[in-house]
Amino acid sequence: MRPLHCHSSRNNSRAAGGPWSARSLALALLPLLSLLSPTGCASSTEQDGVSLLKFLQGLSQDSGLATSWRNGTDWCTWKGITCDADGAVTEVSLASLGLEGRISPALGEMPSLLRLNLSLNSLSGGLPAELLLSRSLLALDVSFNNLNGDLPELPSTFAGQGRQPIKLLNVSSNQLTGQIPPLTLAGMTKLVTLNVSNNSLTGEIPSTICARTPFLSALDLSFNQLNGSVPVNLGRCSALRVLKAGHNELHGTLPDELYDATSLEHISFPNNRLQGALSAERLAELRSLVVLDLAENGLTGGIPDSIGRLERLEELRLEHNSMSGELPPALSRCSSLRTVILRSNGFHGDLNSVDFSTLPRLKVLDFMDNNFTGTVPESLYSCSDLTALRLSSNGFHGQLSPGIGRLKSLRFLSLTNNSFTNVTNALQVLKSAPSLTTLLIGANFRGEAMPEDETIEGYRSLQVLSLADCSLSGEIPRWVSGLENLRELFLSSNRLTGPIPAWLSGLSLLFVLDVSNNSLAGEIPTALADLPMLRSETTVDDDDDDGGSSSQSAFPLPVYMAASLQYHRANYCPKLLNLGDNRLTGAVPPEIGRLKGLTQLNLSFNSLRGEVPQAVGNLTNLEVLDLSSNRLTGKIPRALESLHFLSYFNVSNNDLDGPVPAGGQFCTFPSSSFAGNPGMCGPMLVRRCSAASVEAGLPAPVRDAGLCGGDVVVFAVTFGVFVGVGVLYDQMVLSRYFG
Repeated sequence: MRPLHCHSSRNNSRAAGGPWSARSLALALLPLLSLLSPTGCASSTEQDGVSLLKFLQGLSQDSGLATSWRNGTDWCTWKGITCDADGAVTEVSLASLGLEGRISPALGEMPSLLRLNLSLNSLSGGLPAELLLSRSLLALDVSFNNLNGDLPELPSTFAGQGRQPIKLLNVSSNQLTGQIPPLTLAGMTKLVTLNVSNNSLTGEIPSTICARTPFLSALDLSFNQLNGSVPVNLGRCSALRVLKAGHNELHGTLPDELYDATSLEHISFPNNRLQGALSAERLAELRSLVVLDLAENGLTGGIPDSIGRLERLEELRLEHNSMSGELPPALSRCSSLRTVILRSNGFHGDLNSVDFSTLPRLKVLDFMDNNFTGTVPESLYSCSDLTALRLSSNGFHGQLSPGIGRLKSLRFLSLTNNSFTNVTNALQVLKSAPSLTTLLIGANFRGEAMPEDETIEGYRSLQVLSLADCSLSGEIPRWVSGLENLRELFLSSNRLTGPIPAWLSGLSLLFVLDVSNNSLAGEIPTALADLPMLRSETTVDDDDDDGGSSSQSAFPLPVYMAASLQYHRANYCPKLLNLGDNRLTGAVPPEIGRLKGLTQLNLSFNSLRGEVPQAVGNLTNLEVLDLSSNRLTGKIPRALESLHFLSYFNVSNNDLDGPVPAGGQFCTFPSSSFAGNPGMCGPMLVRRCSAASVEAGLPAPVRDAGLCGGDVVVFAVTFGVFVGVGVLYDQMVLSRYFG
């Protein structure tokens, strides 16, 4: 029978006046609890109320929880509280409420509590040991908070008894430090799931982790600072299905004993320092394996032929290792494969040895930066579910087959830096892939002519196009104007001639234009100042994507701008206008000041004349401005001092004169930014300015404070070093090797 909860007192418990704080309410209600239950009320339920109010008392921000909990003394009706038929609290679920404060140890004293979920809040302090010592708690989830300190070490007496019933412990995404306490694990003999990922835990993985936890099914240690080797005793985890320990500092080899854990479905050790080779003899014993992720380690050797016996394998990730050899034909027998990522290894050989037609579920294939040769296998075009294909930086040759048009789901294609030929044929066959949003085929078709068609049908979904580094001759082709969803266009490092066409301004979504390192001539068309997305300081919304799908701008594979910088969406790339290294003449049009969304502007290595327009000072989002190696005259406009995000600036090798501006970011730029302008003077140049020119060139606040003084310089130098050089270098990498 459920004990009495004095329901008659519920309506009388509401206090008059304004709302109470959690702390004051808890203090007020605590003395009442002993009066609420008659003799027949179980003491266990009284303990529940006391514990809950102590928890409330420990909160500094309850996000309205106190209002809910003051509505009555029957805590079974309080928000987030669940009771059993006897009135005992069995579950406290307070996730995602914005709670702040500390977790009260009193929650561990609730005698019937089975599940406690405090995840996705802002709770701080340590994890109370009382929660782990609870004799009833089965599931504890405090993930995504701000908990700090060490994980509690249970007393050896409790660890020896091993009576803790807890089955799920999730403390992921906090700020916990120290080692994983082996005695605590030893006391949790019924543990099924342990997640300590995304903390700052150190030390080694306890070697006894499965000695007394025979039911352990899921273990996530990823994103910590764990070191040492992978314990051989993990092979004793007979029930283990999920093992994640990526993004740590583990070293050594995968022990042979690990293959004894034959229930494993998910093995994930990316971004460690593991070495050695996959065991050809024992890999096949993991018949239940679905995910194998050993990316970003130091693995050597090849993919063993025995991998063909892993019929359930869906994801194979071995990228950024030192593996080599040919792909085994047995890979064709892994009929469940959906993702295969082998980029940045030393694999070689002809891909036609693998029959891809037996992999009907394949969605993502990334073989970038290996040594594969030959032609693209025709069997690959049978993978009708394929959404992303990257074969860049290999030794493939020949023409693209019309069969690629059968890939109706293909959204991302990168064939950059191979030896493909016949660009006209390539563009004709690829137009049959209706879902294509990203097409990167630069560094191929060397020395050919740019197709001159007025229009090329298809490509209605195309957002990113790279035909850079091909040495293509001709002009910027008119058919580009028909790519109505185009956002990024890379035509750099070709042999294009003629003017920059004004019709580019009709590409309403274009926010990246790189036509650098060509032989384009004429003046910069003022029509470029009408590009809507470069005039806007906002990005293209996902809702504007063709078809209304919010996933259209997402890259199925990351696009690399440098080894450690990658983009996952087209609309996350910086807004860029790069016309550098051409034969452009005339003045820099003042209309360029309308492009307020620009973050990078490069007009270097041309024959531009006249003064730097004052309107450039309107480009307040600029991070990179390169006007070097032109024939510009006059002074650097003081208006450029308002470019507070400017971290790279170069006007070297012009005919500028006068003092270097002293405001804004200018104190942070090196002398090389101004070199080759004999008429310029400044504190960072050999030629110093006269007192009169300094006074004339400085705004009043700077004259009063002195040149390059104080906190402004410290901030600007720090920001410039951290952002500026990296931004320029990364964009150069993107435009040359967009993969």
